[in-house]
Amino acid sequence: MSGLTPERNQQFSRMRGVARDIFASALKNASIESAFARNVRCERRVLRIGEDLHDLDLYQRVFVVSIGKAAHTMAAALERRLGSGIFEVGIVASSVEPENQIRGLRYFRGGHPTPTAESIRVADAILKSLTALDATALVIFMISGGGSSIVEKPVVTLDDHEISLPDLAATYQALVHSGAPIAEVNAIRKHLSAVKGGRLAQAAYPAQQVSILVSDVPDATPDALASGPTMPDSTSIHDCERIAAKHNLIEQFPRSVADLFRQHALEETPKSDDPAFIRARWWTVLSNKVAIDEAAAAATRAGFAVEVDNSCDDWPYDKAASYLVDRLNELRRKVSRVCLISGGEVTVTVRNGGIGGRNQQFALACAERISGCDITVLSAGTDGVDGNSPAAGAVVDGSTIERVDDRAGHGAGGAEAARQALSTFNAYPFFDALGDAIITGPTGNNLRDLRILLAY
Repeated sequence: MSGLTPERNQQFSRMRGVARDIFASALKNASIESAFARNVRCERRVLRIGEDLHDLDLYQRVFVVSIGKAAHTMAAALERRLGSGIFEVGIVASSVEPENQIRGLRYFRGGHPTPTAESIRVADAILKSLTALDATALVIFMISGGGSSIVEKPVVTLDDHEISLPDLAATYQALVHSGAPIAEVNAIRKHLSAVKGGRLAQAAYPAQQVSILVSDVPDATPDALASGPTMPDSTSIHDCERIAAKHNLIEQFPRSVADLFRQHALEETPKSDDPAFIRARWWTVLSNKVAIDEAAAAATRAGFAVEVDNSCDDWPYDKAASYLVDRLNELRRKVSRVCLISGGEVTVTVRNGGIGGRNQQFALACAERISGCDITVLSAGTDGVDGNSPAAGAVVDGSTIERVDDRAGHGAGGAEAARQALSTFNAYPFFDALGDAIITGPTGNNLRDLRILLAY
């Protein structure tokens, strides 16, 4: 039977609620609407984006391209800031259907996490529209995470080699499950694509271009966002070959892609000296840092001393779990109620996995480490999607293992159930049964992940 007293069980329940509230507050306050209110304004037909001013009377056409998981939210926010009639044409591509459509914009639903036929159709539509523009046009790109698969067209190599859609999807699957950090994954995606790594900017040249970024990548690598379709590429063919070797990817790629690596036939992406970027600017209006700051403010209001530690960004999930739990225990020696917040993403190398995602895998890795302790850990994605599950993430605490034991009707199975779910990458059913999965649905935003650790 459970060793949890009613009072202790109530405390754990309350703290799981506090962790959920901190995450919900971060989602609410790190919003696209507030970011656009700060960074985008139009007065007397002068458009300000970041620190740039654009006199709209100088342009014969304003064309909008919004892609990624936040594409609908960004398009709606832009219309509210600019008012009707500023832009009359454009394309919006996301992984979900829009709740409302803006007149003049064409809508597509691309694939995620792997590209689909619709991903290729929208890429073709964007390329066709951009290549028809001239120097009298202004293109407003709005880029958010998920754009890598939502908008995609395989590059055609010099020998007319073309990658089929099934082979492209298989390549994405291998990359996503490789355990490689997102910047490495996107380096390879860029070099296989006709729209990534600055190639949309090439298509739009000589039009004036400005990109509004809602970032789900590390701040130091903004060109990794959606694989950098409008930015100079900081990665090279040599990087791709090194990354593929590091993660043993060539053997996992379909033959059409593997042969490009074996024959050293990848084509280089445009760099900063390409003419396409002479009239191009970029502004990051929202990033993981904003979500972290909002979570920290909410934790402070809840009475916790707050520490932020992002050093485990892109670490394997189990290494990150050990590090952050140890860090929390260090901090609690100095103060009775402490909240440790960590942003960014952990990595998971999946082989024949079940239903779950990196956040649930991280939370589950923490469960046994904190069993019996006055600690709560929440890990969730700000986009509301964690891997192939319907959850954004999960929350665990010192009672998680014992509550599994109680449900099983014995006192020895909780830890074993957690280990089994971990080893089979099947965390979602574990958390769903406990009611500890974080379910938000797609948020219309995408600012990487948040890990919130509470000691009390």
